[in-house]
Amino acid sequence: MTLLVLLRNDPNSRPFPETGGHGTCMHQRGVHFLLLIILLVLNPLHAQEEGAPTRSGWEYVTVSAQVKPDEEWRHYPSLTIEGMRDFHTASADNDLNGFGGNRLRRTVATGFFRVQKEGERWWLIDPEGCYNVQRGVVSVSVPKTGRAGAAADSAFGSSSGWAEATAGLLRDYGFNCTGAWSDDQRLQTAGRRLPYTRILNMMSLYGKKRGGTFQQPGHTGYPNDCIFVFDEDFPRFCDSLAGQLAVVARDSFLVGYYTDNELPFPPDALTRYLQLPENDAGSRSAARWMRDRNYAMDGSALADEVQAEFLQYMANEYFRITTAAIRKHDPNHMILGSRFYGKSLKTQAVFVAAGRHCDAVSVNYYHRWTPETAEMDQWVTWSGKPFLVTEWYVKGEDSGLPNRSGAGWIVPTQRDRGVFYQNFTLQLLQSKGCIGWHWFKYIDNDPTDPSVDPSNNDSNKGIVNIRFEPYAGLLALMRDINIRVYRLIDYFDSGATH
Repeated sequence: MTLLVLLRNDPNSRPFPETGGHGTCMHQRGVHFLLLIILLVLNPLHAQEEGAPTRSGWEYVTVSAQVKPDEEWRHYPSLTIEGMRDFHTASADNDLNGFGGNRLRRTVATGFFRVQKEGERWWLIDPEGCYNVQRGVVSVSVPKTGRAGAAADSAFGSSSGWAEATAGLLRDYGFNCTGAWSDDQRLQTAGRRLPYTRILNMMSLYGKKRGGTFQQPGHTGYPNDCIFVFDEDFPRFCDSLAGQLAVVARDSFLVGYYTDNELPFPPDALTRYLQLPENDAGSRSAARWMRDRNYAMDGSALADEVQAEFLQYMANEYFRITTAAIRKHDPNHMILGSRFYGKSLKTQAVFVAAGRHCDAVSVNYYHRWTPETAEMDQWVTWSGKPFLVTEWYVKGEDSGLPNRSGAGWIVPTQRDRGVFYQNFTLQLLQSKGCIGWHWFKYIDNDPTDPSVDPSNNDSNKGIVNIRFEPYAGLLALMRDINIRVYRLIDYFDSGATH
């Protein structure tokens, strides 16, 4: 393995930025090809040990990936659409409506998006009653700080020019919606609108007004990981915030709302609330909850089952308050949860609580090369609702960015990013509980911008770079999946893979 380490650390093997977002340095390609040969010779079976089990009859490609720039490279078997030899890729989905739905499969139209279960599979139903699967991109906007603003003016000439070009780019590559933190108002000026989702940040905005929150990488932090759900003022704040939704309550292109992003729902929430100052509303509520159940305030009372019971109670309060406020002012649109992440993805209590009040559950799904079937099935079983993957991505070395920040994997090239996309989404499409995904995100981080949060300062996450040049190698492979999602679902549901 010494030769491998020397090649990886050779400064001459560092990638160069793509030319216009399309080309890759030939030297870099040569180095990675040589590395792949070395890896297969020195450890030919290792690739199969790193990823999900493979199926006979399908051909897998191996992709090298690492978690952080200074960590070990591992090697993952990855399924692409070309590797599914019995799936015919010649034709794409046809007869799609303006929402990206499948006109060949229809049910009752309500004028708004909703979810429906048919047999074992959950579907998103669009306003025209067509079966729909979300293929979206997060943060479709021009950053307000850094170099992107000037680059946008140069590339598009005006805000309407950006909106038209960007909506066209997304549609050309098979995307049919925008995710959280997108410039929905500006994108609405495009000739052909895209469906969109909105994030309300109900708890984090309340915390900002109340005081006590702080910035963590990727999300808002709370004292001792305790959200302010027991504050007397929180329901009134939610009602006031939701009152602003009346202006979009009749918009058929709005898919639905996220209540927040990556809230802490720690398994030991009861202990954490009891550790807050005695005059804190959270501490008082936790103590009252224990007294009402005759639980003693000693170590035995804080057993795992008691912690889980309190966590479900706390999460239920959060979703009850936020969803009631939203539905009071907008009864038409879906509520998509709070974008669970991390340990929450393994926590039954929060999925049960979300399922009681939300139309679907949103998950930010990191640290998986291939989505885990058992894990996804568990989410649906616990919540009784479908799920939407609202963040996931991979970074390319050939972008020229340091790629130190963020939770996504690092791979050698943009084409490898595309292979990751195909492998990930093909597994999502096999899950009968998944109604779509939103890639994080539209534009790369700008390392010169000091105003961003610590998780978004120097990495290749975008489908375009900070000069708004598309990453063609990535987008071509994204498109191969995006334009065939309904045919792929038919293929998987037919049992052709068994």
